[in-house]
Amino acid sequence: MADINAESTIYDLLKAKPEATEALFKFGMGCVGCAIARGETIREAAETHGIPLPELLTALGINEK
Repeated sequence: MADINAESTIYDLLKAKPEATEALFKFGMGCVGCAIARGETIREAAETHGIPLPELLTALGINEK
């Protein structure tokens, strides 16, 4: 399994860390059922939802790179 970072897709994040669902929901992100999750990176999702990337990464327990 590759390291999950800000350039990983939401889909890959959820495959590697299913517990990340809770953190995403806390930020109001419904990524679990979103069709875009397969191709959208964590960085892109943060930007789209207006969430500071460092804050989201900390909540997910992952690094930027």
